[in-house]
Amino acid sequence: MSDTDRTYTVTGMTCGHCKASVIEGVLQVPGVRAADVDLEEHSLTVRGDAFDDNAIHKAVDEAGYAVA
Repeated sequence: MSDTDRTYTVTGMTCGHCKASVIEGVLQVPGVRAADVDLEEHSLTVRGDAFDDNAIHKAVDEAGYAVA
């Protein structure tokens, strides 16, 4: 399978700790190969194979933030 990139808007992130928490959680989702956060854009970009959107939302929620 080929990698898929998806970008999500995440609310509540304001600092490097926020960024690290979201990335750490999302990288635990099966199928995710990479994740990056842009604090200015309030965005999370996820790259991987056959990962589940609901699992991404849950990982972000468990990190203390929300997918808009």
